[in-house]
Amino acid sequence: MRTTKELLGERIRELRKVRGFTQEQLAEYIEVEQKHVSRLELGKSFPTIERLEKIADALNVPIRDFFDYIHLADIGTRTKSIEELLKCLDEDNQKIAYKIFRGVVQSLQDR
Repeated sequence: MRTTKELLGERIRELRKVRGFTQEQLAEYIEVEQKHVSRLELGKSFPTIERLEKIADALNVPIRDFFDYIHLADIGTRTKSIEELLKCLDEDNQKIAYKIFRGVVQSLQDR
């Protein structure tokens, strides 16, 4: 199972790449060395809240987006998360969610 540091780091990397930044560009924007960005992305160190705010500003994302990394977690964690989401719904909405999910899965299998 991957650690929170690793998941957070991977999410930072993912958002950085989506925005088209290199590690060097992000490092310059947040006023650190490129090595520091690398360590963050590899899950070797945690950013301070101030640093996380700077990264969020640089990438133009809310801080909460850094913690939206369930898709990067292991399959057991993702499965549990899906189950928890379904538990929040009443029976009728669970049926609707199931039909939607089944359709998405079938569509992905047909690719």
